[in-house]
Amino acid sequence: MANSNTFLINALRETARRLEAGADYAWGNHGSCNCGNLLQVITALNRTEILRLAHTGIGEWTELAEDYCGVSNIPVDQLIGHLMETGLTPSDIHNIEYLEDRAVLERLPGGFRWLRRNERADVIVYLETMADILEENLLAENKTLLNVSKPVDRTNISLFSPKEDKVLA
Repeated sequence: MANSNTFLINALRETARRLEAGADYAWGNHGSCNCGNLLQVITALNRTEILRLAHTGIGEWTELAEDYCGVSNIPVDQLIGHLMETGLTPSDIHNIEYLEDRAVLERLPGGFRWLRRNERADVIVYLETMADILEENLLAENKTLLNVSKPVDRTNISLFSPKEDKVLA
């Protein structure tokens, strides 16, 4: 699963919101498919610009992500680079395009089911569920980092300043 971060979570939710509001959607078009719509949010490029850049490579998003080279400076690699900078891996890119991540499918409202990659409603619920999972992971990571899960042990807290040996109260 992708690296949990607020930028990616917000981008997934905004993509779902735009699709729900009627954004152009065509699974067979690099600029307005699942990844194309996500790229529109991440990069502020429109579908025509994404399509033009994507066609500097060969294949669907899965193949483009697998062939990604971060130093090539090929326009399609710049697009893939934007997706990967948000925390996505080539596997995540494939799973978003085909709606296949088992962890997301198992957490769908109503339980596990297979989704259709070219159905707008399925894309929306997939992106929203993925965002929810990433948000939960991020909150769990932050909770662990802050050690909030355990109460503070106040028995070893000194009331004296280490420099001055004075009571701080």
